[in-house]
Amino acid sequence: NGRARMNGMSTTGKAISGVEHLRQSIADIITTPIGSRVMRRDYGSLVPSLIDSPQNPATTVRLYSAITSALMRWEPRLRLSRLKLTHTAAGSAVLDLEGENTETGNAVNLQVPLQLGAAA
Repeated sequence: NGRARMNGMSTTGKAISGVEHLRQSIADIITTPIGSRVMRRDYGSLVPSLIDSPQNPATTVRLYSAITSALMRWEPRLRLSRLKLTHTAAGSAVLDLEGENTETGNAVNLQVPLQLGAAA
């Protein structure tokens, strides 16, 4: 389709691209509080502000909405079709995503580990 593919750097300094770069980008978007980036105040998601909310159906809907809207705005490589958030431990969760990579047209099925707060 003529668009350049995004490449980046992992947290360890290694060059990454493709699915690994997408996974890292998704985790960064979701775990960055809106307002915390000096030059891009609207970057991130509302997920960090929901961390201490009760784990009930209303909070689950808010989390899914916060994740979906942040990814739709900040990750153009992903056309999201399904997601599931599973809390794994205090402050940790795994996000299961399904969708389409808009750069390649390939199906995307990712598990993204998230560190959402301080561990207990």
